[in-house]
Amino acid sequence: MKKNKLSLTDEQIDRVIEMGWEDRTPFDAILSQFGLKEQDVIKLMRRELKPSSFKMWRARVQGRGTKHSKSRSKDVDRFRCSRQRSISNNKISKK
Repeated sequence: MKKNKLSLTDEQIDRVIEMGWEDRTPFDAILSQFGLKEQDVIKLMRRELKPSSFKMWRARVQGRGTKHSKSRSKDVDRFRCSRQRSISNNKISKK
């Protein structure tokens, strides 16, 4: 994780956090784009989010089928909900 932390910019960290919160974005997509495994994403979220936000995120993500490609339904073929607004250059509040 330390190696990846050094190579991620603030914008990339914000994007990983954003993707972590998105229900339809699997951890495999984060791995392919940023090289962060699920455990690395959890560590990053723990470090970057407020404790209460991290607990809320973990409760939301645990057991969610859409966050894990192997347990996704075959009819889910996109990363984002069609009704979700696009967020660009959004600074996510930290601690």
